Amino acid sequence: MEHSNNIETTADKKPNVLNLLACKCPRCRRGDMFANKNPYRLKETMKMNKVCPVCGQPLNIEVGFYFGSSYVSYALTIALSVTTFVAWWVLLGFSVDDDRIFYWLAANAALLVLLQPYLMRVARTGWLAFFVRYSRNWKTPPKEKYERVNEALENSW
Repeated sequence: MEHSNNIETTADKKPNVLNLLACKCPRCRRGDMFANKNPYRLKETMKMNKVCPVCGQPLNIEVGFYFGSSYVSYALTIALSVTTFVAWWVLLGFSVDDDRIFYWLAANAALLVLLQPYLMRVARTGWLAFFVRYSRNWKTPPKEKYERVNEALENSW
């Protein structure tokens, strides 16, 4: 009996912010935002659930909402590029006498291309997290249905 109570309190603790890197709903940080967990199934990379399967939070707030995620994606790619630049500089160094900077550019470009499906998902999760905050009362349904969702125009972009 005591063991089951311990499990319940562990499950009710606030999940870590790093759950957003796993593309979890920002409101409950438990439900998956995307229909398929694998970002490398390219035909389904950006296919999102309409609402969070755990807390019911609408994930499509309005038409064109996720265009703003390009800013988050840009910041992520810049941060990743700076990180690889510093790591290359510390581990291998740069010199004006050889072409190491071009090797870094090629390696960084390849890394960004390989990570792009995942980065696009994390950018969408991060963008939604700016507008939908974590709620301790996530078990109660969301208060409002967003009125600016126009399902007829949803896939017109």
